Amino acid sequence: MAEIKDPENTLILETTKGQVVIQLLPQVAPEHVARIKELAREKAYDNVVFHRVIDGFMAQTGDVEHGKVGGNTARAGTGGSSKPDLKAEFSATPHVRGTCSMARSQNPNSANSQFFICFTDAPWLNKQYSVWGQVISGMEFVDQIKRGEPVKDPDSIVSARVAADV
Repeated sequence: MAEIKDPENTLILETTKGQVVIQLLPQVAPEHVARIKELAREKAYDNVVFHRVIDGFMAQTGDVEHGKVGGNTARAGTGGSSKPDLKAEFSATPHVRGTCSMARSQNPNSANSQFFICFTDAPWLNKQYSVWGQVISGMEFVDQIKRGEPVKDPDSIVSARVAADV
């Protein structure tokens, strides 16, 4: 595991493939980081599937409303949390391998709980999606997540915790 320098701004995802450690970027997207930490502390991301995983692009998860393991995951990707949508926090931080960014609809201010992790550089997303984190350990596990749109028998986040709370 990577050395954790700032536990309050580090997210630990235990996935069905292994542990993924994400450095949060509050200086880039403070409201999005606050939302990710809030949902992690509520354990809302626990047992949420990776519902959209595109080879050579990204793995999407975070539908805390419809994406729970054992639920009707056919609707995964259509929901969010009960919290209000977030105002976009677009930045010059590039979408590179391991970047964590919020998913949204066509409306730039529609990010809520869903997010994705880039498998590779995705420069066409730059300044159009709110980057909130960077994987610092465990990309080999992200790379193993089952692909699909939708994914059959999807992998999931077993737990998501802020490192300061562990």
